[in-house]
Amino acid sequence: MAIYLWTGKDRSGKKQKGEIEADNLPLARQMVIRKGIALKSVKKKPKALEDYFPALAARIKDKDKVIFVRQFATMIDAGLPLVQCLEILRDQQENANFKRVIRQIKKSVEEGATLSDAIKNHPRVFDNLFYNLVAAGEVGGILDVILNRLALYIEKMAKVKKRVKGALTYPAIVVSIAVIVITVIMIFVIPVFAGLFNNAGVKLPEMTLIVMNISNFTKHYIHWMVLGVVIVVMVLRRFYRTPRGRYIFDRIFLRAPIFGVLLRKIAVARFTRTLGTMLSSGVPILDGLEVVAATAGNSVVEKAIRNARMSISEGRPVAEPLAETHVFPPMVTQMIAVGEATGALDNMLGKIADFYDEEVDTAVGNLTAMLEPLLILFLGVSIGFLLVAMYLPIFQLAGVVAR
Repeated sequence: MAIYLWTGKDRSGKKQKGEIEADNLPLARQMVIRKGIALKSVKKKPKALEDYFPALAARIKDKDKVIFVRQFATMIDAGLPLVQCLEILRDQQENANFKRVIRQIKKSVEEGATLSDAIKNHPRVFDNLFYNLVAAGEVGGILDVILNRLALYIEKMAKVKKRVKGALTYPAIVVSIAVIVITVIMIFVIPVFAGLFNNAGVKLPEMTLIVMNISNFTKHYIHWMVLGVVIVVMVLRRFYRTPRGRYIFDRIFLRAPIFGVLLRKIAVARFTRTLGTMLSSGVPILDGLEVVAATAGNSVVEKAIRNARMSISEGRPVAEPLAETHVFPPMVTQMIAVGEATGALDNMLGKIADFYDEEVDTAVGNLTAMLEPLLILFLGVSIGFLLVAMYLPIFQLAGVVAR
């Protein structure tokens, strides 16, 4: 089906405009006229630039998905037909990229596909967790309940992501500005001082000579330095995209002195929140673990979950193989064992997730408090070293003149 733009007047004579989906232009005209519109023009909607270049499409944020899911759940609970729900959600969606996705989902459903199958065609927007939960909701006839749980899950995970990004943004900006300022000093300011010192013919301190040599090297080879950094970053990114590279990097990240603890807590919170949501929605434990492994976000954690899943499929209880991975803290595996023994594993996982959400909050706060003095120390030492190195010869010259 194509999309047509129309303009016209309603029964009161007020100007109206909109868009409508139809197989052809005559059918589009008929559909608009049935709405009581006196048509002025109908034309096919031209393709947007992002249709030709998908990379330019607007990013679909977690907030957009939460609103979509909550409104979808409300309409399903009110008894509206699925296609009508999707049509309403499409019409009121402001994000052009998301609007196109909803339109394609609606088209698939109209052609006979289930909602979960239609969603599965858009993995960049809806991940495996989303697809599996929607499929479980369709089978169990509780799609509205599942959608509300999904909205809550997306909100909580987006909150954690926002906290971590917020904690890392400030240090990244400060370090970037410091590097730029130091580079400018090295290229433009230090050479001026170097010229003065050379003309004075005074013997320069070792510290000043080091700074001048670094400045000279930076001035003449800055383009090669930048190119080298770009090449190294590209090589590392390419290596990270390989299974082995990603596993090595993820292992290093988890063992890092400051960030490792935070990343481990985020991984535990994500694992328990995702698995708890799936179990409470009626997804079997083995299917749930498969989805959780695929959405873990860390290949070390993913491998640990897959190994545990294999042991669980052989009849072992959930907690034991998870404990043997040494990825999950003892408290987590012990609480899972209690939840499994009492038949309330989904509730226990939810409690663990809530606890680790708070732990992530605390860890982010501690990280921020720790990084601020480290950044001040970094700036003070780097700028102070340059100042001292440049002013030492000046003090020597002043001493010579005073004599």
